[in-house]
Amino acid sequence: MNNQLPLIVYDQPYRPQPQRQRICDLPAEEQPLYRLHQHGVAALSTTELLALLLGTAEAPRLAQELLDRFGSLHQLARTNKAQLRRIRGIGDAQAGRVLAFLELSRRLQLPTATDKPRITSPADGANLLLPRMSHLPQEEMHVILLDTRNRVLDIQLIYRGSLNSSVVRIGEIFRVAIEASAAAIILAHNHPSGDPSPSPEDIAVTRQIVQAGTLLSIDVLDHLVIGHGRFTSLKERGLGFS
Repeated sequence: MNNQLPLIVYDQPYRPQPQRQRICDLPAEEQPLYRLHQHGVAALSTTELLALLLGTAEAPRLAQELLDRFGSLHQLARTNKAQLRRIRGIGDAQAGRVLAFLELSRRLQLPTATDKPRITSPADGANLLLPRMSHLPQEEMHVILLDTRNRVLDIQLIYRGSLNSSVVRIGEIFRVAIEASAAAIILAHNHPSGDPSPSPEDIAVTRQIVQAGTLLSIDVLDHLVIGHGRFTSLKERGLGFS
């Protein structure tokens, strides 16, 4: 009787798995929290900041994998919970922290309630919305509500989804304007592709909203299409306003 174990033949050469990098394995002076206390938050790399945010033992590896997977913070800002959960080691808590951080970053760039900036050009309106809308993963329509001096009363999300005249409720746009006693509005929606070129549907919706505003004595000053760090003003191009 042969007591020898069978010989196992591997198709591929065996490669040991790399050891996972954990915060506790790093020298104290290389740990993100230590470096923050010693040198200040500005001295930390993007990977280190993300590692602190994730707050797990394997945070350095996870932070680097996030940046490798999405390429940059700007691309990471377009992610969602399901995409984050595909990374091994990121659970609900870690995904929630990343999404909360990204939303706080967007809100930090918005004007405060006491600022009441005045809109004097399409660029003024776009500058308010680019931080909020440049990297959204899906299309959204927002409305800037203005008083009689074109000062910002509020900015409200009106619709989320593909923009076309069959689904956008024009009455909802003017309902929030009437409730805020707005004298004028500026519409804005984003193109997730990053290209702010207006589509035929954008122009058709704009024309309908401008006509409704005339009937309600609420001026529609512009419709901005937001791309990645740039925008298009339909009013400047005479699209939907003639």
